[in-house]
Amino acid sequence: MSLPVILFLLIGILCVLYGILVFLIRSGTMFFAVWLALGGCFLLAGWLAQVRFFDKVPKALRTVFLVAVIAGLLVFAACEGFVVRGFGSRAPAGLDYVIVLGAQVRKDGPSVVLRYRLDAAAEYLKENPECVCIVTGGKGAGEPVTEGAAMKEYLIEKGIDAARIIAEEQATNTVQNIQFSMRLMSSKDAPTALVTNNFHVSRAMALARGQGLTNVYAIAAPSDPLFLVNNAFREFFGLVKDFLTGNL
Repeated sequence: MSLPVILFLLIGILCVLYGILVFLIRSGTMFFAVWLALGGCFLLAGWLAQVRFFDKVPKALRTVFLVAVIAGLLVFAACEGFVVRGFGSRAPAGLDYVIVLGAQVRKDGPSVVLRYRLDAAAEYLKENPECVCIVTGGKGAGEPVTEGAAMKEYLIEKGIDAARIIAEEQATNTVQNIQFSMRLMSSKDAPTALVTNNFHVSRAMALARGQGLTNVYAIAAPSDPLFLVNNAFREFFGLVKDFLTGNL
């Protein structure tokens, strides 16, 4: 068995196992299926390489396919570089608002991803007592309450005065998170920070500027290292979708 065959098979198996791991945590999305499909593609490529299928394909067709793969990998690398650029984002003191972007809420409260965001927001709010917090998110499928309501309750439990928290409870995606939150601000030019997980910062900031928030910063909350690869990979598709729909 040649080295390329071994690599294809190994990568395929790792993708399938990782997809199963993502499925087992019940993240609330079907994105685990992407890992299973990707793993299947690598396993198929390994088998085709083993039976020397590619040797039977015309050279011109192989060249076109190779160029397409390389171009796709370059686009993917550029997008992931953009994602990683936002990982260390921090906001200056004294901002007027922080906007905490919504994420999944479970029966026992905010998901791990959302708790990371809320904890980062709570830390900033305690250090900046004049800052107002907008928590934004509607009620998604399977969620017991709106994300905005659950987030407000969580921050109150963390010691943040309820009078400082405005709950927006209609948004269903990041663009709406930003649009609907802007309606609750005194001015779209008010110094503001978006609070979201590190893998989501760059896209969220680009969307915010596209919606007219110019005086905006980011607070990058942590994320679970075990699932960071999954989340960063998912951001690639988010960037493509927002580009194709004109949000970016």
